[in-house]
Amino acid sequence: MHLHGTSEINKSGQLTIGGVSTIDLVNQYGTPLYVYDVALIRERARGFKQTFQDLGVKSEVAYASKAFSSIAIFRLMKEEGLSLDVVSGGELYTALKAGFPSERIHFNGNNKSLEELNMAVRNKIGCVVVDNFHELQLLNEITCEMKQKINVLLRVTPGIEAHTHDYILTGQEDSKFGFDLQNGQAEDAMKQALKAEYIELLGLHCHIGSQIFETTGFILAAKKIIGKVAAWKSSYGFLPKVINLGGGFGIRYTREDDPIPPSQYVKEMIQAVREETEKLGLDMPEIWIEPGRSLVGDAGTTLYTVGSSKEVPGTRKYVAVDGGMNDNIRPALYGAKYEAVIANKADELPKEKVSVAGKCCESGDMLMWDVLLQSADPGDTLAMFCTGAYGYSMANNYNRIPRPPVVFVENGQSTLAVRRETYEDLISLDQ
Repeated sequence: MHLHGTSEINKSGQLTIGGVSTIDLVNQYGTPLYVYDVALIRERARGFKQTFQDLGVKSEVAYASKAFSSIAIFRLMKEEGLSLDVVSGGELYTALKAGFPSERIHFNGNNKSLEELNMAVRNKIGCVVVDNFHELQLLNEITCEMKQKINVLLRVTPGIEAHTHDYILTGQEDSKFGFDLQNGQAEDAMKQALKAEYIELLGLHCHIGSQIFETTGFILAAKKIIGKVAAWKSSYGFLPKVINLGGGFGIRYTREDDPIPPSQYVKEMIQAVREETEKLGLDMPEIWIEPGRSLVGDAGTTLYTVGSSKEVPGTRKYVAVDGGMNDNIRPALYGAKYEAVIANKADELPKEKVSVAGKCCESGDMLMWDVLLQSADPGDTLAMFCTGAYGYSMANNYNRIPRPPVVFVENGQSTLAVRRETYEDLISLDQ
């Protein structure tokens, strides 16, 4: 069992997070329950910012809010001085309702609607990451009609795709995102953006993958982009002020994962950009990044109550909990793996290998296969680690199951961040 952040085992043998017993949390808020370790999120946010400061590089660290969006998490990111990456009108609306400074909001996405772009320009957000020619045209029309300037980054595909330990140097042309850097699309977009009266082209953006454990892909992408920038300066006199290298920094879900410290990604990316710009005689741009999972992923723990179990002789034992693919669809969607502990028996050694099933009427609703756990009896609390990213944000109401609440814990205190849905909530839109 690997404990993350402030998690500990108290004298009663219970798992605690942020100085609060998980059993007390269950008694107060019920299960399923998402619990966030606020101190760990703050530590990560400050670590990213401090690395840029220590290396003397202008930067923006934008939280990729698709990982987990809510008013409470946006307010926390505001407190820590981060920027915000949103990918929909709903995320943008939530950010504005949270009082997040609009000038620090960046809007990503491959098919922003006319309404969403209007909303972005009207609220004078800090930057729109333009993904295609259709969007560039829409944005030009909107800004001319409003006579309102907007900052823009062009999202480009640099021909590099990275996931975990693997990176691919070709094939990234076949992506739904961005302008291709190799075939002239990005250049055409750059020329169109520079001609537009109310569009201020700040620079370029790329995102090469997710759950990445090495820096090679980021370094290759940075070098390719800087090389293209040098050519554009020579041909068109355009020099980007900003290079956004995206996110995708990996975290530890299980013992098989071996991520590097977040600061190392930043240091090596900066070093690559610095070396290339110096070599080509260019000014050092601002470097922006978009961590999401690496800020909140391992700060989240989901608590469940154990219910029924089923023994299949000679095959496996199933233990069912009161959540499942409603609150964490990643195992069903991606085959994602997690670690867990029986939170009220956390000081005991694991005794049996079990598979943890969800309660949905779907055979694929399995949270974990063949994991070693302490004996799991009905009424026990199961804590599943590292569920802070793409848990709540991808939660759903399949089988008309209400979505769980979200609780923030810090310094021995718990705060309700999102209340539990009720059955009345479920039918509130029905006509």
